[in-house]
Amino acid sequence: MPMLTIVAGPQRITSAGWPVPEERRLVTVLFVDIVGSTALVDRLDPEDVRRLQRAYFDTVGGVLRRWHGVVEKYVGDAVMALFGARRSDGFDAYRAVRAALEIQGALDRRPPPGAPRLRVRAGVATGEALVDLAAARDGGHGVASGAVITTAARLQAYAPPGGVALCAATHRATLGLVAQRRVPPVTLAGKALPVDVWHATGTSRPAPAAHEGPLIGRRRELAAARDLIVRAVRERSPRWLSLVGPAGSGRSRLLHELTRAVRTVDGAPVRWCVTHCPPYQEPLAPVADLVRGLAGLRDDDAPPTVRRRLTAALTDQVPPTGLTGAVYALEALLATPDASGDAARGAEVVREALLGLAARQPVLVAVDDVDRATAALSHFLHRLFAAATARSLPLVVVALHRPEWADTLPGPRNRRHRLVVPPLRPVETGRLLRHLLGRADRPTATVARLLPLVAGSPGRAAAYVASLGAQSVPEAVRREVDARLDRLDGARRAVLMAAATVRAGATAATVARLLDWAPGRVAPVLGALASAGLLVPRADGRYVVADPVVREVAYARLPRAVRAAFARRTGRPAEAAASSVPPVGADPTGQVSGPAGCPAPGPVVAAAQSVGAARVVPLRRWAPTPGRVLPTAPGGVTGLGRAATADGAEAGAVASVAWPSGSARRGRGRRQSWILPRGTPLAA
Repeated sequence: MPMLTIVAGPQRITSAGWPVPEERRLVTVLFVDIVGSTALVDRLDPEDVRRLQRAYFDTVGGVLRRWHGVVEKYVGDAVMALFGARRSDGFDAYRAVRAALEIQGALDRRPPPGAPRLRVRAGVATGEALVDLAAARDGGHGVASGAVITTAARLQAYAPPGGVALCAATHRATLGLVAQRRVPPVTLAGKALPVDVWHATGTSRPAPAAHEGPLIGRRRELAAARDLIVRAVRERSPRWLSLVGPAGSGRSRLLHELTRAVRTVDGAPVRWCVTHCPPYQEPLAPVADLVRGLAGLRDDDAPPTVRRRLTAALTDQVPPTGLTGAVYALEALLATPDASGDAARGAEVVREALLGLAARQPVLVAVDDVDRATAALSHFLHRLFAAATARSLPLVVVALHRPEWADTLPGPRNRRHRLVVPPLRPVETGRLLRHLLGRADRPTATVARLLPLVAGSPGRAAAYVASLGAQSVPEAVRREVDARLDRLDGARRAVLMAAATVRAGATAATVARLLDWAPGRVAPVLGALASAGLLVPRADGRYVVADPVVREVAYARLPRAVRAAFARRTGRPAEAAASSVPPVGADPTGQVSGPAGCPAPGPVVAAAQSVGAARVVPLRRWAPTPGRVLPTAPGGVTGLGRAATADGAEAGAVASVAWPSGSARRGRGRRQSWILPRGTPLAA
């Protein structure tokens, strides 16, 4: 398999249209190859081979486009596609696996004329690659470079005919969305150690999230939502309640607590009907889940059991003359919850059943992640709410979505309510972290270092605690931040990435110099990023990235050539530019904390204090006992030297830091060491 190479020329960096033409991105690579292609081609006429290839490539390309994949190149009879190359939605790996699973079925439905049935193998790998954004389109050869490409190509050889092999990162990214089974590790060419492999066997319906532990910091929002629902039920006045917050803000947990807090109103039992919108599911799949909840259906129920329970659930809601037809419509909806006529008729039956149920008792219909809803689902919810409003039924729609999602809500304005789920306060975040760390049997001393990373997000807190000891931003957090950055237009993303390289805060003039823009072009973009909460303006006119994790991910996307260009334009040494972003974990004073379960990936800056001199040096690798604060060590740097490997080769510089007895810092009376990169300039 030929290696793909990208050379970043300086002329690309100074492009006025897109100042950062290449990015280091987290992508998913899909590699598809025909089983036994050599023997097949050997016995076919060249014209028949061409006809077969065209039919094969057309079918595979159609599936890839439907799942928003980019065909990077065709290699013989193999196809390589990229997901997340230009824009990530956080589900790139899932889309790649779905495409891989559908390709074999598409080939079976459309066999090439005059050829035997084609069987393919697919390999899916997720990892970092350097991506040429301008070339990231179908047929864009040389779009991406990175080991993830060869990994995907090697993996496909270990998939069964018609099957899909996944790497560990893809497995983690699709867990709960794709049915998988683990197979024995394999040895890939060029890999020193065996590689874990999973085989994808189909899609799966995500199970509801398990919400354990105490509710922290959401009492006010819970009380407000409960009061609104109680008032709607008492007044028989339908309400549309939106619970709004970013991914990981705890919207789902708040809904879970709401279902427990509102079980009766004035002694009357309340019926909760809860569903959610998984990514890229069938248009009416959430409505089908409502049916399962109403009828008490399980996934393994036999068809006679399903029909019996559907009949029982509809007996009091549908006239006897229409009962049989309603049951058949619901069966069609459960079998194929698409937007076809049969499924749409089933959705109408569900709507009337919910309205009939609301005439007897209060009904609360909750839909999580409604920002992923299709037009068919939105139409269903709007019609349900409009009918309940017209009939003055005690029905409340609770919709959970991100802040940037907007919908034209139905009904009178006084019946539409928006409840924002804010970030947890620092004291609440600390309580949550201590709880999570205690449950994971981890030391709670890392709470202070995790606080700025978590930024009040319960989802992030769980992700960081689960990944203690890793050397990068947790994968789930990286996907969420990548998707957030990619929702920005090109100018805003470029300005944010440039600002992320300036530790002390960037002015409009600094960013204009970095991007080679006119100064007047930068100021409005900085203001827009500040309005969106991504930048924080300071009194001195500088802007700093508000979220340290966003800053880390934005900086990590910049290729080394762009970082060097930025360094030249600001007059900084190249090594300072490469480490101009404080690590994830830096506190507000600029002190650098060691990882100790809170990884500090990428370049790290610390002020090394030595006897008679001080120097800022980059730290790229932590000592065996990390977690100490270097810049303010009371004893200063007591020794500077060179480290060497066993064979005598130079490995880098060593900075030794001492804490005298009685120091307020951890590590009292101890001496710590950090390994610095080779060639690091030390004290003058």
